[in-house]
Amino acid sequence: MQSEPENTTVSELSWLLLCCMIEIVSLTIMSVCRAILYTGESCFEVKIEADSNDITEHPDDDKPRPYLCTVCDKRFSAKRYLNLHKLTHTREMLYSCTQCEKQFTCHQYLRKHTNVHSSKYKCTQCGKCCRSNAELTGHRQSHSGEKPFECFVCSKRFITLAELRRHSRIHSGEKPYKCNLCDKAFSQSETLNTHMRVHTGDKPYKCSLCDKRFTQSSNLLSHKRHVHSNSRPYDCRYCGKLFKTTGELNLHVRIHTGAKPYSCRHCSESFTQLGQLKTHLLKSHNEGTWFTCHICQKKFSRSDNLSKHLLRHEGVKPYLCSECAESFCTVDELKRHQSKHSDFKPFCCALCGKDFKGKHAVKRHFKTCSGTLLFSDV
Repeated sequence: MQSEPENTTVSELSWLLLCCMIEIVSLTIMSVCRAILYTGESCFEVKIEADSNDITEHPDDDKPRPYLCTVCDKRFSAKRYLNLHKLTHTREMLYSCTQCEKQFTCHQYLRKHTNVHSSKYKCTQCGKCCRSNAELTGHRQSHSGEKPFECFVCSKRFITLAELRRHSRIHSGEKPYKCNLCDKAFSQSETLNTHMRVHTGDKPYKCSLCDKRFTQSSNLLSHKRHVHSNSRPYDCRYCGKLFKTTGELNLHVRIHTGAKPYSCRHCSESFTQLGQLKTHLLKSHNEGTWFTCHICQKKFSRSDNLSKHLLRHEGVKPYLCSECAESFCTVDELKRHQSKHSDFKPFCCALCGKDFKGKHAVKRHFKTCSGTLLFSDV
């Protein structure tokens, strides 16, 4: 009588084991079917490069990436990722965001992007909406001030290891992503993808206020902020100057702190801006590419400066003053002109709070104001 429960237990365990095996087999078959539908090829027929020694590692993790893009030499851990990546070279952006017109190669990327326009992954401290929970977690560290990863060359600190590795290419000069049309190389794949639009002429992002078009969504947002808005919510704690973006403010603060995070690997020079370092490498060490005007042969270290220069040859003045009939070649010229029509005073005295239109005026006032306060203290 005592052996019967034992036999029942054994039979129950056997039945559970059989069910588990069936479930595992079913899941495996479903995964194979999904892979075939997703990539258009059987996952058993995927070919890997024969030379296993040529397999490189991704800069952000330790996964082997044997699938090579023959256009830009970027590598991937799975064939389906390579297939999606190839669409960026053929410009087959099949899925568009209905809120910001940004385009994507697959529905998965679009679905992830739409979280930016919702409150699904919203930072409770600043209101920024992120694409994923992992991105939100990384963003929250920016508020805590925690930056555990330090550059051993310039001591600059970063929130993630991926950011540090991307930054380290500034010092090493490594540019693994090459353009197959002009041989120009880049340190990040995103920069290469944007660069390809120089050759294709693609400018998918259009301003709704002036019809100007841009190659990047960030450039469109920056254009609207600089040209079509006068809001300056960020002020310098040292001199009171107001700025439209935190990026402009952080760049300005280096004037006061003396920080120069961009160092030349050939000499002891260091710079406050990456653009300054690139110009230095061109002029002093002949490293990089000059941009030459085909009309007057004048050379420029940056492509955007060449573009502005060409507007003068063509007589094009795309920036119109909203108060009068004058037009200008650059945003800076328009901004200087618009100050004549406005009472807006972006410069503030940190001592007394008085506002000024120009930085020279606030500097002159600051000397007088500081002397007056010093005398009153005595």
